[in-house]
Amino acid sequence: MLRDATEDDVNLMLSWRNQETNRQVSKTHHEITAAEHAAWWSRVRVDPTRRVLMYVRDGVPCGVVTFFDLSPDEPRTGSWGFYLDADGLAERGETLPAWLEVMREAVDHAFDELKLDRLEGEVLGDNTVVRQMNRRFRFVEGTPETQVHDGREITVIPISLDRENRRRR
Repeated sequence: MLRDATEDDVNLMLSWRNQETNRQVSKTHHEITAAEHAAWWSRVRVDPTRRVLMYVRDGVPCGVVTFFDLSPDEPRTGSWGFYLDADGLAERGETLPAWLEVMREAVDHAFDELKLDRLEGEVLGDNTVVRQMNRRFRFVEGTPETQVHDGREITVIPISLDRENRRRR
């Protein structure tokens, strides 16, 4: 289940984002400080082009889904990303089912609730597991580009999924 994130979720979001597993697959590799996170939260919660949702599994919050660059113009587009409580899900043996579920729910939310025509995102070039999962959900990869973040050079691959190509349950 996805629900709107609230002020009560801010500390959980930061702790998950700073888990080593999540930092390794993010463009920004450094630990996010409390001040950075607070500044981010103060911006996104009032930005009409953004949505921050909590992913809840069996009544337990265990992930964050963000939608950003939401455009009201036709065709309606937006970008997205997510991260999970990697440590907690691994301890419970729920990583793969949670990952599949959060992706299904996020894609459904993008097209059914936000009414997007195209959902876009990015994946690091060396993240082969996520790239395979994205293909499973019918995302198409664009042209890779080299970027520098936190002093390291990374390959970033744009991905996209059009409404008519989405996988239906």
